[in-house]
Amino acid sequence: MDPKVVEDPAARRFQIYADDELAGFVEYHLYADEIAFLHTEIDSRFEGRGLGGKLARHALDDARAKGRSVLPYCPFIRGWISKHPDYIDLVPADKRDRFDL
Repeated sequence: MDPKVVEDPAARRFQIYADDELAGFVEYHLYADEIAFLHTEIDSRFEGRGLGGKLARHALDDARAKGRSVLPYCPFIRGWISKHPDYIDLVPADKRDRFDL
């Protein structure tokens, strides 16, 4: 079964499900037109399946679609953006140095 990403606004996180089980999540904080990604976690039972990348892509694509700037405080999200330069534009230019982007 393909992994499924859903947003849970009440919990302030995007969650990824695999095999109908919660496999991981990325926590966020919204402020005005910015979304700060704080923490990403993938359950060890699901590691090595690329779920973290799918989760990051979905969350960042959602931010883009909603016109939000991204503040990647989470090391995983920050690292993912650095490996996918087509997402760097989501981080405000004046804040990229802060995140080593």
